[in-house]
Amino acid sequence: MKKNLLIYCFFLLFSSQNNIIAQQRNNAHFVNPFIGTGGHGHTYPGATVPFGMVQLSPDTRIDGSWDGCSGYHYSDSIIYGFSHTHLSGTGCSDYGDIALLPFTNYTNNDQNKKDHFDYKNYAAHFSHKNEKAVAGYYSVVMDNHITAELTSTTRVGFQKYTYPENEEARIVVQIDHRDKTLESQMTVVNDRCVEGFRRSEAWAKDQHIYFVIEFSEPFSKDVGIGKGNADGKEMISNYQLDFGQLHAKSLFIKVGISNVSIEGARKNLQAELPHWDFSKVRKDAAAQWDKELSKIEVSDADNNKLSIFYTALYHTMTQPNIAMDVDGKYRGRDNNIHAAVGFTYYSVFSLWDTFRAAHPLYTIIDQRRTADFINTFLAQYEQGSRLPVWELASNETDCMIGYHAVSVIADAVVKGVKGFDYELAFEACKHSAMLDHLGLDAYKKNGFISMDDEHESVSKTLEYAYDDWCIAQIAMKLNKTADYNYFINRSQSWKNVFDTETGFMRPKKNGGWLLPFEPREVNNNYTEGNSWQYTFFVPQDIPGLMMKMGGQQKFENKLDELFSTSNKTTGREQADITGLIGQYAHGNEPSHHMTYLYNFCNQPSKTQYRVHQILNDFYKNEPDGLIGNEDCGQMSAWYVLSALGFYQVTPGTEYFMLGSPAFNVASIHLENGKTFTINADNLAPGNCYISSAMMNTKMLSSSFFSYNDLLAANKLYFVMSDKPVNKLLPPHLAQINKEESIVTVPIIQANSKVFEDSLRIELKSYDANTKIFYKLQPIENKDINVSSIEYTTPFYIYQNTTIVAYSTKEISASKNQFSNSSTAHFYKRPNNWGITINATYNTQYTAGGDKGIIDGVKGETNWRKGEWQGYQSQDFECIIDLQNETEVSKFSASFLQDTRSWILMPLKVEFYTSTDNVHFALAGTVQNDIDAKDYEVRLKDYVAQAPLQKRRFVKVKAYNFGKLPVWHQGSGGDAFIFIDEIGVW
Repeated sequence: MKKNLLIYCFFLLFSSQNNIIAQQRNNAHFVNPFIGTGGHGHTYPGATVPFGMVQLSPDTRIDGSWDGCSGYHYSDSIIYGFSHTHLSGTGCSDYGDIALLPFTNYTNNDQNKKDHFDYKNYAAHFSHKNEKAVAGYYSVVMDNHITAELTSTTRVGFQKYTYPENEEARIVVQIDHRDKTLESQMTVVNDRCVEGFRRSEAWAKDQHIYFVIEFSEPFSKDVGIGKGNADGKEMISNYQLDFGQLHAKSLFIKVGISNVSIEGARKNLQAELPHWDFSKVRKDAAAQWDKELSKIEVSDADNNKLSIFYTALYHTMTQPNIAMDVDGKYRGRDNNIHAAVGFTYYSVFSLWDTFRAAHPLYTIIDQRRTADFINTFLAQYEQGSRLPVWELASNETDCMIGYHAVSVIADAVVKGVKGFDYELAFEACKHSAMLDHLGLDAYKKNGFISMDDEHESVSKTLEYAYDDWCIAQIAMKLNKTADYNYFINRSQSWKNVFDTETGFMRPKKNGGWLLPFEPREVNNNYTEGNSWQYTFFVPQDIPGLMMKMGGQQKFENKLDELFSTSNKTTGREQADITGLIGQYAHGNEPSHHMTYLYNFCNQPSKTQYRVHQILNDFYKNEPDGLIGNEDCGQMSAWYVLSALGFYQVTPGTEYFMLGSPAFNVASIHLENGKTFTINADNLAPGNCYISSAMMNTKMLSSSFFSYNDLLAANKLYFVMSDKPVNKLLPPHLAQINKEESIVTVPIIQANSKVFEDSLRIELKSYDANTKIFYKLQPIENKDINVSSIEYTTPFYIYQNTTIVAYSTKEISASKNQFSNSSTAHFYKRPNNWGITINATYNTQYTAGGDKGIIDGVKGETNWRKGEWQGYQSQDFECIIDLQNETEVSKFSASFLQDTRSWILMPLKVEFYTSTDNVHFALAGTVQNDIDAKDYEVRLKDYVAQAPLQKRRFVKVKAYNFGKLPVWHQGSGGDAFIFIDEIGVW
């Protein structure tokens, strides 16, 4: 022990010396904004300040393509404009507001037409060798020899354009840029100032931005280019401004923006940038970044590692974005103007991603902003009646799942972060959890979500269960016992989608498990993943999951299999699933905690090995340096925390799990004025294993430490080794009491939902010592009161029947515990028709097989439930055999359109009849009358009438839309036909 103390004292001295050196170093210098601009990173390289409203960056893509969501991709070589708002690492193409582009001469004579705007005539080629980006500054010399330089304040973009000598200086202001413009206007104030506004729509359905633009030189001519219509109003979408020859002077442009008003944009500009000193603004932006990035100091001789680390930390600070003016006014969730009192209002909350690591990181380095984020949540709750899910520009996009604002709130409450109203926060959390949308109604009633209830049913069940556990933690802190008991019980709902026999989280359909089942299949039962990538998402009850899997050893074996099995997925192509090690997918968020789970089964060395592998293999100092979407800081936050040597598996607790540190010395400068120092002795390539760990002078016996340990400015000291050492015991975290454990719902298993004459039904329970009771209810007579029957053996049904089953377990002589109910509906086939389909449906969209489109059960608008047959890049054709010659005169086929999902109505549908299945006569043709640009989900029955005649065979042919047109986000892709029910009368 004395030897350890001597070593420890030496490293304290070494750490102090390194801290002095680090504090003299400019950490912003290591930021490489190009990291993530290639591959699938979706970042942008332009100028911004920490959490700034402005993100001034070049746009090399304006078509909304997935890899161009940030507006920029490193593989491109054309710039279409420099716009003032961008999203970092997301999958949506919003923003790109108020784009300016300098140019000199026109590329063709048509450009002078006021009613015509072709962005290609303005676009400038460039080379990366003439490009530079650092924190707070971007520059490029384009092939037209114009130099563009960008920097910013929080709410003002500052541009400097230097034109070739003796060339005319011109600017095009593009208001109609990237996402759909709903309304716009620009007014010339004088020969040095223009102002205006834009309303636009993409994921955010109603985004407002106002602008005031000031020029350092007068313009002599302004021309509106490109007339259009929006909401029935004519508007000019873009403007050309001519400045003449500047005679070696640069043109400076200041753009103040606001979500509130033109007056707000003017105030922002005047308050933040009253001068024209470009160099000063650039230096101030760099200083702001250095201040923020110096909250964590790491030391290493490898500058690449420092660039990776500080760029990762930089990316965690490019959003959320300040979304209020200098006077505190902001546009709220109700689209009204409000004033923030006592807090800063923010926007862009990608909470499905960032609750996992980014927000826990903020609780360490930025408690003040954490409180501001939560106050923003609460303002949005009061204005919009629920907490944000994936908020953008004060719009709720609902593009992801869960209600993970409660995770951020619970994590702050448990850690004692101050500055927001705990009681109001609990009210908002509880309200959001008690709504009846997005599958929550079924979840509350049944204890799980079936694919009959809602798409992505497994993922939603699991994530709601975790969020409910978070609400329970807040209730416990506030002494709300009844609420605690209710939500802690709901938090065990994950058990209702865990299949003990296979060891996987599985989708349920019609009361039973969906068959067939392939854990590698990516489908609409999971959110951007498959069963492998969701089976381990029970962060609130790792011991309970371990027990369900059969104990510690089987849990470890399952984790081993996760990392060692084939990295091939089946089913739907999902671009987000990248960075695969086996079926672990580091490029997408559901996997991010899994490497740390070995700590729970007494194998911390396996955690350390995998963390080390990911840190070194999946993060690089290059444009394609991120293995997946940055996702508003989550991918980078994983790196920052893991490189420091720890990670929070369960936000909502105060515990951090140990991993494998990447730096010899790291110091976190806390808001309380103290410093938490991490030393890693004997760290070298290959030395990824922790031989011992010490907190201050006390050896750690377990593989975690607390948030309070960190805030107390303790010193964490590792001794590293090249050999696996498993001295650290599993975390001893609180488990759910045995008597509180839920009884899981029984399984109602049958071969199909629709049957011919009879159907065998089997009921199962995976809980020991339980009894199952069920009711058989005729579907046509729902009001008949039937009694429950104790299940003893499989039975048969012979008519349309609803089965309701539940389990019960005796926990004492006078007390029974009951499960929620499982419900299934079974239908006797309404006809004996046969069908031959002369096309191939997508295996994701089968409607239960060939006869699924003639079974009398019609699909709903939510096609992701699996009730529709989908055919891509082909026409649909089938022949129905009525078995006997039958008098028929009416034919119908039902189709669905969801343009955003590439599903379009067939161009036309033809119905034919025949007596011999060889010679067919046309009975009717129905043309489509639904516009492909109609983005609402639409159902249409194509109905044809013909003279009454006896026929045995009916042919239905639907003609595919074909290639998706240029206006579609998937332009060039192949459209789907979705069909469900065919009728013949």
